Amino acid sequence: MQSPKLILIAIFALGASGCGQSADTPAQSQGRGAPGTEYVAPDAKGIQTMTVKASAIPEYLDLPAHIEPDPTRVVHVFPAAGGRIVEMKVRPWDRVEKGQTLARIESSDLSRAVADFQKASVDFRVKQKALERAQDLLAHHATAEKDFQQAQGDAAMAQSELDTAHERLRVLGVDTEHLTTELRVVAPRSGVILDIGAAPGEFSKSLDAPLPLCTIADISSVWAVGDIYEKDLAGVKTGQEAQVGLNAYPEQHWKGRVSVVSDAVDPTTRTLRVRVILPNPGNRIKPAMFGSIRLLRSSSNGILLPASAVVREGNNAYVFVGKGNGRFEKRSVTLGRTVDGSIEIVSGVNEGDTIISEGALLLRAGAQG
Repeated sequence: MQSPKLILIAIFALGASGCGQSADTPAQSQGRGAPGTEYVAPDAKGIQTMTVKASAIPEYLDLPAHIEPDPTRVVHVFPAAGGRIVEMKVRPWDRVEKGQTLARIESSDLSRAVADFQKASVDFRVKQKALERAQDLLAHHATAEKDFQQAQGDAAMAQSELDTAHERLRVLGVDTEHLTTELRVVAPRSGVILDIGAAPGEFSKSLDAPLPLCTIADISSVWAVGDIYEKDLAGVKTGQEAQVGLNAYPEQHWKGRVSVVSDAVDPTTRTLRVRVILPNPGNRIKPAMFGSIRLLRSSSNGILLPASAVVREGNNAYVFVGKGNGRFEKRSVTLGRTVDGSIEIVSGVNEGDTIISEGALLLRAGAQG
């Protein structure tokens, strides 16, 4: 005979089992019972939908690129005369303005130029006085005309020598009103010091020096130079819009146009050079930076969905397509290219379908739970 205690335990278990079976609503039971269909509660949070629309899908050509300064804006600074470097007043990557002093040099060449100017100045004054005396004597018929002409020639030669000496000092950057034997090398243009090729105490050989005192580059405008293979050349033309991205600034892009495509193929790499000129306010783009040049090769109509709308399981991908009344069908799709964070859908959805664009993972997790 069974005890009353065992009978009570059996009755309680049957009651609990009956309550568990009635917990699901009819809609939930139907949603889980239908293969390939998921149910979303009306108050589900974190789930957004969108209507599928066809759009133009661009096909891009990405070229590896690097940044170069414009060669016409790069100046290699050599001293106008040789001598011993007393002081270098700039360092690499200093910003300089036109006319700013870059270096001071003790120059024997400048000393000779100053001495020649002073000598020519004295000689000119002497010859000019002689000409004035000869002119006065000729006016009083106290000298021959040939002596006056000789004085004129001597004064003209002295003037020419003085002009030559003056011009040489001007080229050396010396003011004739404030003569000095110390050569001051100044910046011929504003820009950034790329490198330094001399140090205090060294002797500079002027234009015969193997290296310049320094190199100045104006990088307010720079070149993005990319390499393109022969097989891709047909899709590139001068004036075409281009987008430049740099490894240093992954979230930023610069727009420009192809200014030129080289006419010669590199025999080693079998590539040609593509140049895009970029304005560089603030000098954020630095020479030798690496990046890429993106060119639009072609475009075609198709369907692009945000990456968040596509759910992947192993090698399969699917989206949730709306069936009405809060119901969504899990539908397999074939993926194409990835374009700027969106994914091309080759097949599986049609234009006008309503899909879940955000929160598809929440839907899937809810159905499995």
